[in-house]
Amino acid sequence: MPSSASARQASNALIFLGPAILLLFALLVVPIVVDLVVAFTDMAQTVTIGEFTTRQFDKLVRPSKDAWFGFELRGSFYRALSLTAIYVFCTLTIFNITFGLILALTTTALSDRLGAFFRAVWLLPRMSPSVVYGLLWIWVVDPTERGLLNQVLINVFGMEPINMMLDHPMVLIVMANGFIGASIGMLILTSAIRSIPKHLFHAARADGAGPMAITWHIVLPALRWPLSYITVFQTLSLLVSFEYIFLIMGASRSTMTMAMLAYTKTLAPDIGSGQYAYGAAITLILIVIGMATAMFMWRMSNMKALLAKPKIEVQ
Repeated sequence: MPSSASARQASNALIFLGPAILLLFALLVVPIVVDLVVAFTDMAQTVTIGEFTTRQFDKLVRPSKDAWFGFELRGSFYRALSLTAIYVFCTLTIFNITFGLILALTTTALSDRLGAFFRAVWLLPRMSPSVVYGLLWIWVVDPTERGLLNQVLINVFGMEPINMMLDHPMVLIVMANGFIGASIGMLILTSAIRSIPKHLFHAARADGAGPMAITWHIVLPALRWPLSYITVFQTLSLLVSFEYIFLIMGASRSTMTMAMLAYTKTLAPDIGSGQYAYGAAITLILIVIGMATAMFMWRMSNMKALLAKPKIEVQ
């Protein structure tokens, strides 16, 4: 009997976990291995490997006796790294977490129908095609008087027109990606708020607690794990995000994040693409940064406790 139970357990694990493991290996492990190999070659538009070399990394860093680690970052790579840090931090903190939390709190405080209506409105950018969303932003920030933003500034506030793409490019891409990211945070946090037992709210109101006290002492403590998940997931997602940046800004140096730099060097048409080994080297560094960031945030947020087996089984 024990051997039969073990065989049944092994077969169940193979049936349920086998497809997931296969997809994980094919879509994650294999691409990382291929990227690792290509990064140390001279692959270009001919898609052939002439030699194995570290020349691609010489374009990113250079030896320096004065640097702590014996090398320093080259200008373009340092700029891309800095812009990536600014983009990820601002989009994550301002929109994906803070604004998503505000949307979840306000829409759950409304009636069910009204809250569902506002959530649906905020989901429209997520459901619309990326090209359409990008074109809408281009129209909004059009530097001429035809742009929606400039129409409001000129006709309502009597101000001079502004050029967001030229004067405030990072603000633009943070806002464009933030409205998309806030919708995901809103959905997850709304579900978490609705899962809080109702009797806690009734007891708090009976004790004289107001809306702010209920939010601070009941709602926010219950959102610890959802907020931790959103932080980890959205950070890794933003590190490799370039779709809306490219659609709105193109290959602009002012918004050239690491993911955008890797894309322009490999696949972007008519702007120096075809440097596959160079793009693979940038991507390899981005993979290392993503893995280090994931492990650090995993440890800091104590996500292991969330995945631990429950101490009490309810049957």
